[in-house]
Amino acid sequence: MAKNKKGQAPQESGVARWNASEGASATAPKRPKSRSKRRLSANARRWVSTLVVLAAVCVACVIAFTPLGTSINQGLDIKGGVSVILTASKSDGSQPSSDDMATATSIVQNRVNSLGASEATVQQQGANSILVQIPGATDAETAVQTIGQTGHIEFVRLDDIGDADALLKIRNGQEDVELADGSYTAFMDGSYITKTSVAQSSTGEYVVNVSFNSEGARIFGDVTTELAPTKGQIAIVLDGVVKSAPAVQSAITDGNVSISGSFTLDEAKSLKTVLDSGSLPVTLTYSESRVVGPTLGQDSLQQGILAIATGVAIVVVYLFFFYRGMGILTLGSLACFAVLYLGLLAILSKNGLFSLTLPGLAGMVLTTGSAADSSILVLERFREEIRMGKSVKNASISGTKHGIKTSLDADIVTLVSAIALFAFASGTVKGFGLTLALGVACDIVTMFCFKAPALRLLAQHQIERHPKFWGIEEDLEEAERARSERGVKGGVAHA
Repeated sequence: MAKNKKGQAPQESGVARWNASEGASATAPKRPKSRSKRRLSANARRWVSTLVVLAAVCVACVIAFTPLGTSINQGLDIKGGVSVILTASKSDGSQPSSDDMATATSIVQNRVNSLGASEATVQQQGANSILVQIPGATDAETAVQTIGQTGHIEFVRLDDIGDADALLKIRNGQEDVELADGSYTAFMDGSYITKTSVAQSSTGEYVVNVSFNSEGARIFGDVTTELAPTKGQIAIVLDGVVKSAPAVQSAITDGNVSISGSFTLDEAKSLKTVLDSGSLPVTLTYSESRVVGPTLGQDSLQQGILAIATGVAIVVVYLFFFYRGMGILTLGSLACFAVLYLGLLAILSKNGLFSLTLPGLAGMVLTTGSAADSSILVLERFREEIRMGKSVKNASISGTKHGIKTSLDADIVTLVSAIALFAFASGTVKGFGLTLALGVACDIVTMFCFKAPALRLLAQHQIERHPKFWGIEEDLEEAERARSERGVKGGVAHA
């Protein structure tokens, strides 16, 4: 190798030139990253999309439960109303069968719903009683007149009535004449009715129009054809009481009949409801009725709301104290849970499928605590993964995965219990099971659609840049000490 001339700098080797170039490049100002490098990764885009969809759903839920005071139906124990116990009996004195009671309960439920009281509850009690609870109602007697009416309508020729006193009253134009049992024979009943409607006659009187099926129209047509020449009368009998007895002016073969009886609009609507739901197989009389005032229930509702607010406030303070910035994430999670929960309850209420009761309110308190608990599980597992030596990004992936899995196991157990309560319990216990099940379902949605994507997005940059604010500084230091201890032990072992 030729020697360098005197005074000339020694020629650098290739390795030295590479080191020098690396040092220069390290000190040189860095060029801004290209636009492609600043783009979100596929996973990050998926997390953002999930949060955007969840935000849209939350907006819809806010619209659904606004205003909150009227959007969620309130049960009898909160709103107040009428509670009636109806006792069933048969005309022959025998005990009603289970089929009779099931049919009667279904008919009473339909009548209550037709009156617009969709949040009412109707349930069988014992062997021969039906409990009816109508929130917001104040008159038990009026409610019973509609829902407890047997509703057995019959059409009777006047010449087939054997009660002389009743016949005299009917011929004199008297209405609501009661007929003695066995004193008349009907040529058809309400089983042929297919449609009813309320209308006003030419005189302004409210009437109930009735349409028969083809068989009923044929029977009615034959009878009216026979009575038309003599202007014979047909008595329209409802539960043994003659409502009207019009004279047949001509044959009625189209199957359409009007029932008159000096009805008010409410009475006509009530009769229509009874005819639409069909006749009861038993006679219902109310053995007990009470009007529940709303004062006690409203006080309990306010106390329940105060309990929820106090519990959430304590949980938030606890989270901010122990988890610092992570408390913001949990607060957002609880807010998202509450919006979804209230929106779901409001939607069910608008469709007549839910009424909030005091046991249901207890279920809401319990499931709110469960939602806070699931947040703590996810955060603790995330910090544990960091202490195990994983990076913040990797810990956010595996930590949320394992934390949600643990929380999901607990939620499924609670959900099964809640479904069992709703399916097999009775009365207000069903409300507790329903609110508990709905709350668990909302918590599961919140875990997958908010907790996991939000934590993973923050872990990409923000949490690692500000570990003290996010409460993971001690976890990082503990992980670093563990790595140092493993390094020292490894050095001693190989010395």
